[in-house]
Amino acid sequence: MTRFSRVQPLRDGSWLGRPRPVRILTVVVVVAALAAVVLGALQPVDRPADRPLSPLDGVCVAAVLAAIAQLAGLRFRLGPDAVSVSWAEAAVIVGFVVAPAGWLPAATLIGTGLAWLLLAWFTGLRNAAEVVHLVASMTLGVSGAALVTALLAGDVPLHGARLPLALVAGGVTYLLITFGLVVLTLTLRRDAEPTQIATRVLHAKLPMSVGNVLVGLIAVFALAREPLWLLAFGPALWLLHRTYRFHLRAAEERRMWEAFATATARLPGTSEAEVARAGLRGALDVFGARRAELEVRTESGHRRYAQDSPGLDEEVGARSGPAITRSMAVAGRPVGELTVWLGEPSLPVPQDEAAITAYGEALAGALHDAAAHQRIAELDARVAHDRVHDPLTGLVNRFALAAVGDPLLRTLERDRHVAVLLLDVVDFRQVNSTLGHRGGDEVLRLVAGRLAELARSGEIVARTGDDEFALLAPTVVALADSAGWPQGEPSPLPVALRRARELVEQLRLPMEVAGVRLAIEVTVGVVVARAGQVEVGELLRRASLAVGRAKELGVTVGTYDSGQDASSTDQLALLAELQDAFVADDQIVLYLQPAVDLVTSVPTGVEALVRWRHPRRGQLSPGDFLPAVERSELLIPFTRRVLDLALAAAANWNAHGIDVPVSVNVSARSLTDPTFPAQVTEALRRHRTPASRLVLEITESVAVSEQEIVDEVLARLRASGVQVSLDDFGTGFSSLASVTRMPVDEIKIDRSFVDEMIDSAAAGAVVRGAVELGARLGVRVVAEGIETMEQRAALIALGCPTAQGYHFCKPMPADKIVQALSQLAATSPAPQIAPLRAEDAS
Repeated sequence: MTRFSRVQPLRDGSWLGRPRPVRILTVVVVVAALAAVVLGALQPVDRPADRPLSPLDGVCVAAVLAAIAQLAGLRFRLGPDAVSVSWAEAAVIVGFVVAPAGWLPAATLIGTGLAWLLLAWFTGLRNAAEVVHLVASMTLGVSGAALVTALLAGDVPLHGARLPLALVAGGVTYLLITFGLVVLTLTLRRDAEPTQIATRVLHAKLPMSVGNVLVGLIAVFALAREPLWLLAFGPALWLLHRTYRFHLRAAEERRMWEAFATATARLPGTSEAEVARAGLRGALDVFGARRAELEVRTESGHRRYAQDSPGLDEEVGARSGPAITRSMAVAGRPVGELTVWLGEPSLPVPQDEAAITAYGEALAGALHDAAAHQRIAELDARVAHDRVHDPLTGLVNRFALAAVGDPLLRTLERDRHVAVLLLDVVDFRQVNSTLGHRGGDEVLRLVAGRLAELARSGEIVARTGDDEFALLAPTVVALADSAGWPQGEPSPLPVALRRARELVEQLRLPMEVAGVRLAIEVTVGVVVARAGQVEVGELLRRASLAVGRAKELGVTVGTYDSGQDASSTDQLALLAELQDAFVADDQIVLYLQPAVDLVTSVPTGVEALVRWRHPRRGQLSPGDFLPAVERSELLIPFTRRVLDLALAAAANWNAHGIDVPVSVNVSARSLTDPTFPAQVTEALRRHRTPASRLVLEITESVAVSEQEIVDEVLARLRASGVQVSLDDFGTGFSSLASVTRMPVDEIKIDRSFVDEMIDSAAAGAVVRGAVELGARLGVRVVAEGIETMEQRAALIALGCPTAQGYHFCKPMPADKIVQALSQLAATSPAPQIAPLRAEDAS
């Protein structure tokens, strides 16, 4: 839409505003015209006697006719220039009849000069160089026409047959000379194709020139036959003038709107500069402008674009002429202003204003669309950048490191060593909790900046995690270190380790964040491999294992060990394989170990020890998988499976007349689960087993954790008849407190005391104390890990009633436990009891 418009006043043209070739042509034309005037004036006056006027009167009439022809002429726009279409041919034909041929150039010079002075005064045209060039061109054309006519007509009388032909030849000569000068001038000024300019000029001038010749011939005929007929020429010429004027304007408007459609079709673009260039070029084409300027207004500021018509790149020349300015807006929001300097040196017509208004609206829409395209492109670029860059540090991320690193590795020689250094900031959580997340972010930015500065040519630094950075070194120079590689193969690992230590030292330098001076420690995992063997993702995985190994060992720099792969993979797949194990009936199994009376070896109970027959890794002990089970949601189904197996085994030996309970270890999470007693009760119901035949073993650490919940769960279990055993007694700090706070049915002395009680008075004292404590509390006491006869005798001497261990029976599968229990019950050896040494007594 157009908010306002203003028409700027014409600016003065100048000689320097014209291109140099045009200035040279003007000088040549002016000199030639003056020469023709002088030479013509020197010619003798030799006229036929039938001429109607005297030579002086004829010259005056010829000058007046030349002036009238120019004042009544038409000017049409041709690009940034204007081309005159006048009645000059008619004036030349009549002037040849009334004035001497040699004086016609002077008469034309005087008449056209006066006419253009008046036109310049009334229309505001101030370009003197253009007026001089135009007057000289017409004078030169009249000189050529007079010469041709004089040569062909000679002294032929006014009624002679050759005179019309000579006059027509003169008119054609005038047309050719002026037409050629116009085409040459416009070609030099605009640096355009002469054929295109000639076609348009000829299309506009030829009909007028033909009409001029006919009018001139009729005027000569009327002058010779009946001069009164000349009075009718005024209305006829006025009507002809109006008709041709309408023709020229219609042709120009048709051309302008065709160019308008072409220009607006070229406007859409993806950038502001592209649309601005297309808009300015279109304005020059559509309006035949000398210059177009565009001011674009955006939130980021104002930008100005300008373009001159070819050949009018001088400031004064380009801006000479009327200018129209339009303010552009879209949906009420200002977009900018468009200013067009028209080539026609007359005030702008309403059609021009309407066309520029419409063009400005189209240009405003295109600029608005381009801005939207540009915002979308910037957003896409930002999204693309953020997809491969870390927004906090500006480093490439893990995805980009692989995307860039993998092609890089493929371009290297397959045997070239590459390295990845994975850096993990130590105790970064403490930095966040102390300085806040803003301070933590600043620390990460500083670390990233230091790494970027320390990176060598060709190395890639990336942020691969919250407090984790990676450095990919595509070239690692190997050292001749035969100790590092088999058969003395050069080792690049020392170089990579040295590089890692350099980074550690530099990152350790103090930094100041939020007014706090601190030093950052990092743990570095180093992995070296050949470029043709691995990808970046695999290098990062190995480097992560190296970081974990360094943390386990308590060192700053760790290296990758291929042996870590198997254990890491196994741990990752453990839970999934456990779910498969629950479906299979033969993977989760129990091994059972009896507890016996120390004196008689009669079985007093059986402990259930869970095992996993892994289809790939073989038989696994509880330490290999129970920690993972206790941290997962598999704990409930796992506990249910173990209870089912233990109670089924107990029911089997009870059916064979062996009445001893089965002991099952209980995890910490189970005892903090209020629903656990119900699970136990349901298991006893399924196997139709009395609660007294089930002993749940808990460790001291379980007993002291979350005491309120544990005490409630244990109370409910003991109330249902289930027995409770305190395992590993004596290994913690709260053994006595646990026994006094929480009623138990059994105490199991840890095997570490049993192993050392022969040689250690302290261990013997602990065992004796546990036995006496059990006797006073009225609970069973079981010593674990009995492997020798000496240990058995010592325990008997201390009064310990019950024990279990390899000395009596190793853990065995459930299908063999009945036979083992029967054999133990049937045998009653009489062991040789040996008292403890006196020095070990307490």
